[in-house]
Formats: sequence, structure tokens, C-alpha cells
Amino acid sequence: MSTQTLLPEGFSGLEPFVTGWALAGSAARAGRRGASTPEERAAFHAAAAGELPRALDYLDAKGFAAFDDADERLMNLMLSLGHVALAVEQQKDAEPRHARDRAHMHITRTPAGA
Repeated sequence: MSTQTLLPEGFSGLEPFVTGWALAGSAARAGRRGASTPEERAAFHAAAAGELPRALDYLDAKGFAAFDDADERLMNLMLSLGHVALAVEQQKDAEPRHARDRAHMHITRTPAGA
């Protein structure tokens, strides 16, 4: 019996967040941030922030050309963390107000479709 690995070896602690946060595209990640609850953002941030340096070292060492599906999911999680970190670390209690304002700012294109 084989089990699908959602993330690269050593990152299994982040697997509960793959479905909700490993999203391709800046617009999807921004939308998820806006639709998430404070508790969802806090839980993801608490789990992922400490893994960021190790995840980036892993991904940098591998290089984009060698990414498999698990690597792509890890990269998308870390890119989502950028959105969430802004909400959790900077916006804090003002996040709901900023979310309303962001609803009027539509992401139509980003570098390399990230």
C-alpha cells in the first residue's frame, strides 16, 4: 500500500495545512487570506513560520527545474505564509478593515504568475 506524500520528507508537520493554504497564484493566496478566520491564520502561521528558513534552504538547494509536486506544494505554502504573516504580524486586529479594503484591489498579474 502506498501513501501519497503531500510535502517533502521532513515537512509532515505542515501537511494539515496543504489543502487550505498550498495554493497556486497570488490571487488565490490573497483570496484565502481574506476568507480565512483569525484562528485559521494564527494556526497556519504558528506551524509554518518556524519552518520558513529550513523550507527555503531546501527549495533553494533543489532549484525550480527539479521541483516535484511535493516541492511545489511546499513552495506554495511558504508563499501563502507571506500573505498570512502580514495579517498576523503587522495588521493584527486591523486585519478585518484591511480585508475590506483589499476586496477592491484585484490582483490581475504578478511576476512569473507566482
